This record gives sequence, structure tokens and C-alpha cells, in this order.
Amino acid sequence: MRRKLSSADEDNEGGLPDPSRFSNDENQTFSSAKFDLTRNSDTLDRRKIEKALSPAQAQLAFVALPSSTKPQPFRRKSEPLTSQQAEDKMLDSRATRWHRVRDPWSCSPLTLTAALSAVLLMFIILHSFTTRQLDSKGCDMYYTRSMFFNFADFDTEHTRFASKYSLHLYRELGFDEDPKVKGVPVLFIPGNAGSYRQARSLASETVQHYYNTVQQDKLALKAGVTSIDFFSIDFNEDFTAFHGQTLLDQAEYLNDAVAYILSLYHDPRRSQRDPGLPDPSSVILIGHSMGGVAARTMLTMPNYQSNSVNTIITISAPHARSPVSVDADLVRTYDQINTYWRDAYSQKWASDNPLWHVTLISIAGGSLDTTVPSDYASLSSLVPSTHGFTVFTSSIPGMWTGADHIQTTWCVQLVRPIARSIFEALDVHRPSQTKPRAERMRVFKRWYLTGMEATAEKTLPYKEPTTLLTLEDQSVSINPTGKRLVLRNVGRSERPTAHVLLIPPQGIPNQKKFTFLSNLPLEDNAHAGHLDVLLCSVLPLQPGNSAALFALSIDLSEGRAGSTRFACINAATDLIQLPASYRTSAYPFDKEPPFSYLQYQLEDLGEHQLVAIVEKAPGPTNAWAIAEFSENSESNTLVSTGLQHLLAFGTRFKLPADRPLVTTFEIPALHSSLLAFELRMGKQACGGNAELFTPLLRQYLSEPHESRYSVNVKEANVSLHGIAPFMPPSLRSQATSNGVSLQFWTDPTCDSSIDVSLVLDVSGSIGKLVMRYRTVFAAFPLLVAALVLRKQFKLYDDIGAFVTFSESMDLCLRTSMPLCFLALTFLSILFAISSAATSTAASTGLFSRSKNVTESTVDYTKNDLLLGSQDPIFWFLVPMFGLLSAGVCIIINYTALGVVFLLQMAFRFLLFRPCQPRNDHAK
Repeated sequence: MRRKLSSADEDNEGGLPDPSRFSNDENQTFSSAKFDLTRNSDTLDRRKIEKALSPAQAQLAFVALPSSTKPQPFRRKSEPLTSQQAEDKMLDSRATRWHRVRDPWSCSPLTLTAALSAVLLMFIILHSFTTRQLDSKGCDMYYTRSMFFNFADFDTEHTRFASKYSLHLYRELGFDEDPKVKGVPVLFIPGNAGSYRQARSLASETVQHYYNTVQQDKLALKAGVTSIDFFSIDFNEDFTAFHGQTLLDQAEYLNDAVAYILSLYHDPRRSQRDPGLPDPSSVILIGHSMGGVAARTMLTMPNYQSNSVNTIITISAPHARSPVSVDADLVRTYDQINTYWRDAYSQKWASDNPLWHVTLISIAGGSLDTTVPSDYASLSSLVPSTHGFTVFTSSIPGMWTGADHIQTTWCVQLVRPIARSIFEALDVHRPSQTKPRAERMRVFKRWYLTGMEATAEKTLPYKEPTTLLTLEDQSVSINPTGKRLVLRNVGRSERPTAHVLLIPPQGIPNQKKFTFLSNLPLEDNAHAGHLDVLLCSVLPLQPGNSAALFALSIDLSEGRAGSTRFACINAATDLIQLPASYRTSAYPFDKEPPFSYLQYQLEDLGEHQLVAIVEKAPGPTNAWAIAEFSENSESNTLVSTGLQHLLAFGTRFKLPADRPLVTTFEIPALHSSLLAFELRMGKQACGGNAELFTPLLRQYLSEPHESRYSVNVKEANVSLHGIAPFMPPSLRSQATSNGVSLQFWTDPTCDSSIDVSLVLDVSGSIGKLVMRYRTVFAAFPLLVAALVLRKQFKLYDDIGAFVTFSESMDLCLRTSMPLCFLALTFLSILFAISSAATSTAASTGLFSRSKNVTESTVDYTKNDLLLGSQDPIFWFLVPMFGLLSAGVCIIINYTALGVVFLLQMAFRFLLFRPCQPRNDHAK
């Protein structure tokens, strides 16, 4: 006979009774919404139910069966179970599982294993990110005495955002405290939640450099250099990185501000400019972080005044992608901005390109910037190399260090080259207030690039001879052809001496090059300094070739007969600075005077006959110099090791004993920004010769322009911002990555070989995932939570019981989750292969036709899905992220349960606090 469910039973979810409340009556039965089972149900009924449900659902359905509570007779372990005992044991296990299904704190071994594995993996990633492959910080703080003038009359008559934003003019106490404009306008744009006061360091440097240096330079003033009026925008610390409409509002306000700034120079009451100069028609923009993106957005807005902006310098700005893709409007705005810039530079004719006159420079902080991935600062997918480039702070001469997101606004080593490059790009005789675009690009390359890039331009072709060098056989030392010139203790002859290297005849292009290295500075003014490097040609004996035609005359003949005169060009303007490397050197940014380095291909010296190195030191010094002509085939080596072999075994190479001054190893397979390597270098043994300098290493990429130096090399970390996940491909379909190159400067007087090894740094590579896959760490847990909720609702529909999150997670870890991430793994491999194949086809011209140089058939969205990588070798990241996300969800679940439990206990303590009886009679 069936009994009616009690009210307590009906309260149970799905009508399933609590097994602990069953009595000892064997004939007692129960019924539920979906099942009508008895203690003695036949096997056929069970098979029917199990057939109707999946195994997991059937197991959940039968956990409600009661277990017998009768005392069990003593049984030896060797005795077999009776049928009744076996059934009772099965029901006991099902009752235990039912308790775990209903208990939110229950945790299966599989769930516990996943959580612990995720915690361990998370610890390894964070430990690697915070301790491994870190750049050293070498920025010095800039101090100012600033004051700002607010333009209150820039009100709603000029812009509809006057009540929200404001415009300020910077002035430096003790130098210029006049609010009237008098120079060239420069506008600073802060970034996400940034302050207008972040312009202080850069603005102060422009003021001090003008009054301390430029104002005393008559040649610079004659060339069109003048003071700078530094403006700054107060965006009221708006969160631009999270809202697309805010970005558009700021761009509209900036265009209104530019129009207002230009109007100030037309008002005699507000301006003190020379009336003979043209009024400014454009403003130079400097944007930090999202301020750089807002600067580019200005040129796409309807209220943009044509040609009002022609120079944009951005610092740590995420141009390629949105740093946080949480707002659809922001992603859509990014796509519109980048599409506008790409379409503009894809025009065949310059007259059809509204951005033809614009130069865009992007400066990235490198690995120290943990706010915005420096990969996103790349302009390779937006701007051709004729109009802009991306450079890392570690490449800028004299800086040689990375900088975090805020340091880039006050780092002394950064604000100085930015300020000086702006001054050199000025020309107040033109309405635009700047030099033409090609000249501006030449100025910025000279200040921001190392000078060893393929795109770097030498000044030698543009210079005329300015030095007359007169030599006589006894006053000159001619170095034998093919031999290296090594000078120790420069100045020991105590009189001017010339050392001549004859330039070899022209042969096969890119066959030979000239290199020079010294620890002495090279001065463009030949009257100063202790060492000159002159590129000379014989001066014909013709009428009119007077010494008066040259700015400087160096006569080493001492009036002897038979002297020869040479017309020479000083090579100091092509000087490349390198960090000093001695036994005591620790960092590239140490305060040691830098090395002076020159490098020319033989074709660059075609119009000259000899290289003259002139010692002018009055007495012996500890200085040295090395000069040589070397074969490019001996100094450049291509390492053809594949990526798989490089990851598994690394690579080894040797610098021979008879090596040239500079040796370069190109490793095309090492192009991913997700990989970090460790380089170890053997000792440089010099024998009886005194060591001039210790090994110096430069690791660099050709695009973007990133160079990292290591001094006194014994061990070095090799990690650059190469091909990064989710990055759009280059604007030029022909562009390919040459991988990382390792360039060594070693003392060639040390006639011993040096062994170099390069091995994968596994722990250092894991930390690279944090900055490149921040959005993935947020997206994958959402996928895991969705799978768990789906399983909970599905079981509720099938059996009427809503299982706990932990039980549903356990079921997902056994079934749906492995299948889901396995499918995503295969998809990531397919996407990577497809993306790499498309890039190869585009670069070889399989899908391209004859077009303008800036046009391309590149799909800029091909790296937007899953891992966003072109390397199938990173397939393992999908299951790793899946395991990590599952563990994060488990930890969050139990953390939430713990918080609820604590709140519940606190509530009970406050609600049911015992009351003390009042004793009114005690008064």
C-alpha cells in the first residue's frame, strides 16, 4: 500500500524525499512527480527508467531510494554479499551521493583536483609575470615650477562641452609668466582618467631648453626655431578607455580647442608674436595613452578644420586595438577610426589623401608598461613608413630603458628628446609652423631611432665639405689595406696626428661596410673634441679652391713641401650612440659617457677616397678607437634553426677569434612576443692585451623599431614585442617579419673565440601571457559558468532536482567541458594555419594585383578569434585557459559561499542576541 507524501517531503525540490527520514519498514514505499518506485521494484522497472534517462540523470534519480537500517549480521570479509546486503550497500552509496548533490559545500575529487591545478597554474603565471624577464627601471624624475592659466572665455559659445572640459596654458615660474601667446602652439592630451597636469615635465623642458639654449643659438633662430606655447586639456579624468561615446566627445572638444587656440594668435590683445611672421594654421599634438587615440580621432570628426593638425606624437597609446573591449561603441569607434586612416593611405594620389601632410610617431614604454600592452602601440597596420613609425623607449639614444605607463610623462630621458625633436621640426616662417613632412620624418628618425635601422637616413649625401685637411707623408699614418686600425691611449703623440684608411674600390652592392667605435665623443664642431672622423677626397689644384671656402682648415704638413690637400666631411652628424660597456657596467642607462659608433655601407662612401681619423688630444689619455672595413658575409649570419628545434633544444653559435668588430645573428624563427629566451655568453679572453671594452649586445626587431641593449654581457634575457596575439597584420601586404636579430660588439683585439647559447626560458615565457591574454582570462570563465548553468537547468528539466554549482561543475568536468575545449583547440589550430597561409599568399602576391604601394588585400580581422595567433604551436593554451577558468569558477563559488555564510552568521548574531532582563526594583 502506498503512503501519501508528507508536507516535509513535498518541500523537497523535485519531490525527492530525504533518504535519512525513511523508517525500517521494508514494505514502505514512496511516489514522486516522475517516479513510482518501491523497495522491491523488479529489475524490469529499473531498466525502463534507466533507459529513459541518461546515466548521470538516472544516478541522480535513484539516489532517493531508502537504505535499510536493520542491524546487519557479522560477516567475514571472505564471505560473499547476499543480495539483500548488496542492495543495501548500493542504496547507502546513493543516499550519500544524494547528500552531496544537495550540499553546496560538497566537493568531488575531480573538482578539487581542478581547483588545485588552477591555483598552482595561476601562481606560476603571476610569479613569472612579477619576477621573470623584467626590464630594469632607469628613468629619472623631472621637477618643475609650473603654473597654469585657465581660459574661462572658452565657453559654450565655442563648444558644447565647456561645462565638462577646460583648456589651460602652461607657464614656468622664473622663465615666462605671461599668459599671452608668443610661440608655436603645442597641445597636450591626457589619457584615460588622466590629468592636464601630466604635461608639466614636457612643457617645462621646452621652456628651459628655449631660454637656456635656443635663444642663444643665432643659427637656430634664423632657421625658424622659436618658443613654444604649451596648452593642456582637462578632461575631468574621464574614463575614455571604457566608453566609445566619451572618446568621440573628447575628439569633438579637441577640434573646438584647436580652433580656439589658433584664434588667439589673431587677437592682438592675446598675442605677442612678431607681426612679420605668418599666423599659425596648425597645432602640434602630443597624446598620452588614450589621448593619442583621441588625437587620431580628431581628424575623422565633422568639425575638424582641414590642415589644422600635421604632427602627432603619441606616448603609450593603444592604436591597433582597444585596450579593454567591454563596450561595443568603443570597439565600433576603433574600427571606424582605423578604417579611415587605412583608406586614406591607400589612395593612389596624394591629393586624394586627407592625411598626406600628417606625421604620426608612436612611442611605447615596453614590458614595464603593464597598463596598456605595448604591442597595441604599433602603427604598422595604420600608417606607411613614409608618414610614421613606432619606437620603443629602450631604442631612443641616451634613454636605453623601458618605462611604465605613468613614467612616460615625467621621465627625464624621454621628455628631453621629445622636446628637442619638436624644436628641430619647427619653422615659423611657414603657416604650418613646421618643416615639410619629409624633413619632419628625417628629424624624428634622427632623435628616436638608433641610426642602425634600414630606414635610417644618413646625412652624408646631403652635406658639403666643410673641412680642409692638409697632409704630408711624415704627418700621416696610412693603415695597410684590409687591416684593422686600433688606437690605444689616444693623444700619446702629444700633437695632432692623422690615421688614414683607404676606401676599397666599389664592388658587389652590400659587400663591405666601414665601422668605427670609440669611447671618445665626436663633435660636429671640429674645433672641439679630441678625435675627428673625416671622409675625404683629394682637392684638385684649380684656381678658386681657396681655403677660405671651408669653415675649418686642419694643416698637419707643418709647411713642408709635397703636401696634399683634401676636402673633408665631418662624420659626427651620423654619430650613433651606444651604451658604455666595461667590467663595472651593470645597466645600459648607467651614467657612464656613451660609446661613439659609425657605420657606413661601402656604397655610402662612393664619392670619397679615404677615411682620416685625426687625433687632437693634447696629451695621453685612456681613450681608444677602432676602425675597419669588413665583409658583410663575415659579420652577418643567418640562423636557420626552426621554431620547434629552437624551443626544444635552443641554439648555439660561436664568435670566431678573427671576428670583425660587429657580428650580427638573424633568427627568423624567433618572432613571437609570447616567447622568452635566455642567452649565455662565454668569457672574452684577451691574453696579454689589455681589454678595451666588454661585450655589448643589442637585440632588435626591424618592425616595430625596438632595440634592447645589454652591457658587460654574460647572461641576458631575450624577449621583444614581435608578432603578438590579436594584432592586425601590417598595412603593407609585402611586409614580413625577419625575427629577432642579435648584434654583438666585442673587442677584436682579444684573439679568442666566444661561445654563445640561446635556450628557451619556460618560466619567463609563461608570464608573457598576462598582458597578451588579459581579455581571454575574463572571457573563458564566462564560458565555463555558462556550461555549468546549462547543465544545472538541463538536469532540473529532466529529473526535477536543481543540483548545486559544485555538483554541476563535476558533471561538466567529466563530459561537456573537455569536449568543448577540445573543439576550441582544433578551431584555434585551423584559424592559425589559415591566418599564416593568408599572410604567406599575400606576401608572395598570389592574391594581389598591381596596386599603389600602400594598398593591400590584407584582412585586418583575421587574428580576432580565439587565441589570435598565427602560430599553431600555441594550441595548448586553449585547454590550459580552460583548466584555469574552471578553477577560477570553483574558487569564486566557494568564496561566495563563505561570504554568504559569514554574513548569515553575523545576521544571526545581531538578530538573536540574548536580552538582559531589566531589574526595575533595583533602583
